[in-house]
Amino acid sequence: MREITVEELKAKMEDGSEFHLLDVREPAEYQEYNMGGKLFPLGNIVSMQVEDLEDWKSDEVVIHCRAGSRSMQACMVLEQLGFTNVVNVKGGALAWQEKYGDQKVK
Repeated sequence: MREITVEELKAKMEDGSEFHLLDVREPAEYQEYNMGGKLFPLGNIVSMQVEDLEDWKSDEVVIHCRAGSRSMQACMVLEQLGFTNVVNVKGGALAWQEKYGDQKVK
């Protein structure tokens, strides 16, 4: 599993890189603040209910949570399920919000 900083994520966004942004927090957290990614709570991943993500198996999937712990767990589970290019965002939404405020990733 690779890790990137929010600065590296912003650079990926600005250079037009193709990737999927996955938010593994809970719906209430997503409503409160989100970076523009697809909401897919960690519980779904841990229980291996990932059918909605199957098309992303060989794509780059950048995963974040609030601070980086849940997204790291999501990365490990997805790798075990055959996802080949998962990336954890260090510091998660807290780091993004601290650096870029309410700006969305995509």
